[in-house]
Amino acid sequence: MIPQQTVQEILDTAKIEDIVEQYVTLKKRGANMLGLCPFHNEKTPSFTVSPTKNIFKCFGCGKGGNPVQFLMEHDGFTFPEALRHLAERYNIEIEEIKPSKEAIEAQQLHASLFIVNQYAKDFFHDQLMNTDKGKSVGLNYFKERGFREETIKKFGLGYAPSQKDAFTLKAINDGYKVDTLKDLGLTSQYDRDFFRDRVMFSIHNLTGKVIGFGGRILVKNVKAPKYVNSPDSSIYNKSKSLYGAYFAKKAIRQLDECILVEGYTDVISLHQAGIENVVASSGTSLTVDQIRLIKRNTPNIKILYDGDTAGVKAALRGLDLVLEQDMNVRVVLLPTGEDPDSHLKNIGTTAFKEYIDKEANDFILFKTKLLLEEAAGDPVKTSNVIKDIVASIARVPDNLKRSLFIKECANLVGVEEKVLINATNSMIIEQNRKKEQAKERERARENYKRNKPETSRKNNDGSFPSANDDFPTTENEPWQGEDDWPDERGTPTIEPKDTPRKKKAIGDEYQERYILMLLMNFGDKIFDKDENITVAHFILSNIQDVIDEFDNPFYESIVKECLQLLADKKTIQLSYFVNHQDEKIRTLAVDLSTSQFEFSPNWKEMHGVLLNQKEPEQNFNKDSKGSVLLFKMKKLNKMIDKNKQKLLEHAQDEKEYMKCLKIQMHLNKIRGELAKQIGRVV
Repeated sequence: MIPQQTVQEILDTAKIEDIVEQYVTLKKRGANMLGLCPFHNEKTPSFTVSPTKNIFKCFGCGKGGNPVQFLMEHDGFTFPEALRHLAERYNIEIEEIKPSKEAIEAQQLHASLFIVNQYAKDFFHDQLMNTDKGKSVGLNYFKERGFREETIKKFGLGYAPSQKDAFTLKAINDGYKVDTLKDLGLTSQYDRDFFRDRVMFSIHNLTGKVIGFGGRILVKNVKAPKYVNSPDSSIYNKSKSLYGAYFAKKAIRQLDECILVEGYTDVISLHQAGIENVVASSGTSLTVDQIRLIKRNTPNIKILYDGDTAGVKAALRGLDLVLEQDMNVRVVLLPTGEDPDSHLKNIGTTAFKEYIDKEANDFILFKTKLLLEEAAGDPVKTSNVIKDIVASIARVPDNLKRSLFIKECANLVGVEEKVLINATNSMIIEQNRKKEQAKERERARENYKRNKPETSRKNNDGSFPSANDDFPTTENEPWQGEDDWPDERGTPTIEPKDTPRKKKAIGDEYQERYILMLLMNFGDKIFDKDENITVAHFILSNIQDVIDEFDNPFYESIVKECLQLLADKKTIQLSYFVNHQDEKIRTLAVDLSTSQFEFSPNWKEMHGVLLNQKEPEQNFNKDSKGSVLLFKMKKLNKMIDKNKQKLLEHAQDEKEYMKCLKIQMHLNKIRGELAKQIGRVV
């Protein structure tokens, strides 16, 4: 367990911009930094990083927090794992105190998966480097590919022996549980090794941890797939992973371009040659999640595929998805019979770089030329080609890009631009209709899951269905259950405008929320230099008599916590709430300390005018006075109304009536004094 003092040191030292920039391309905007949100799909940046407040906030999906929360959301770290990751980055030594047995078990449950994968990687690497079969089969294969030993070590390459349970038995003998081996897909349900007699490629997440493996068989003429991958687990999802992304992310950001290839060896060869901004889709059709991983670092993608028929078709399959994510796409096809690895070896690094730069074509030119060649002047085939190209153009979300593509396509195929515009618009309408239908089905599934009665129907075995049972769909619209929902972090797959609306405020919640905003953001600021009191002292001392009148119990509890902090002679500042143990308080603090809008630093110079309002950071004194007076006035009015009701109720009881009348006179007097300060007639 990490001591609280060390936790605070880590939180105080970690810089949010340092952490986020490892995953997101940020651009300076005033005092803040802006980028595309890594937690949901968006075309216009709404993800804001505030270095001064040390927090991030997305105004699209609503996620926000400090550096620890970012790592927990992005990489699936537990709280202790995120702290250790930050401590290592900032060279903070952790002298841990002995945790409880329960804490150890909870921590080990998640960490054990990465530990076992690391153990497996070391096992396969040792088999490659230190066994006769590993060296003669596996190491020889990698050296024939031209891989140096430092490259083999860097990428965690290895060899899985041919014995049916060599790895499983050793892992169990070394204390690892067979259930964990099965959960990770290293061991089959029959207690045999999943990978046998294959060279092994370690797959890393964006922080460098091993999450899965790919294995290539070297024996020819056997009825077995050439490549097999680890099955999906709680830490590995093939469709959401890109091979080499951990090693490539820095170069991708620096060069503002990502090269996408098909295979493991292509990535390794290019990296070894100094071309490091390259990743692979691991032989699968490109997925939306994989594209979004790239988009976090650059909007520019160069698809580099083999020049054979399969390579061409693979390039075409991936293009529409990439375009839909508003990426700038260029395609390079290598000479027939060549792959990136072989072509690099044949012509050398310099010539290879020149080739892919020269041969890179935008998708319209690439796809149009390719399909027109296949049509060979046949009118029916040419018509189908044009429809295919228009369908791709319709997926481009940017209007300007789309119009330029239409113009280019019209010139290439010899069709009037107006005809293509009409065809594209029809296609867009149809695509939007289908997307809306999909969103409606998604909403219906979520509503069904939330509201489904437990006794609505029985399963075949007579038991009642659980909340996770499949939602009934039509035969034409099959649904596979949980896998079709948002990803495991709960990231919405719909645009921000479709996210659920916030609960409507009740009574004086807006004013109560504003009081909290002032306390959290400016509580430690000096309100009165002569009296040496802070904003928190001023606000809390003035509203203490009406705190019990809060409409929102959650807000009331936070204000009372602030009172206790003052009583304990502690400072009330934003970092306390942003790093709070209560997730609801952390979320509220981020929401109250960030704004989607800010004053432009160049406003005066650009327009030759002065701002007629101070920024909030300079106006907290006046805001505090005004807010407290209005807040108390609202609460007093409520108290007066309640007391009036009591006067009516006790009209026949002279003693109680006179008691309520005195209270009413006192409340009216206070309200009159407040009204004078506010400048309001009551």
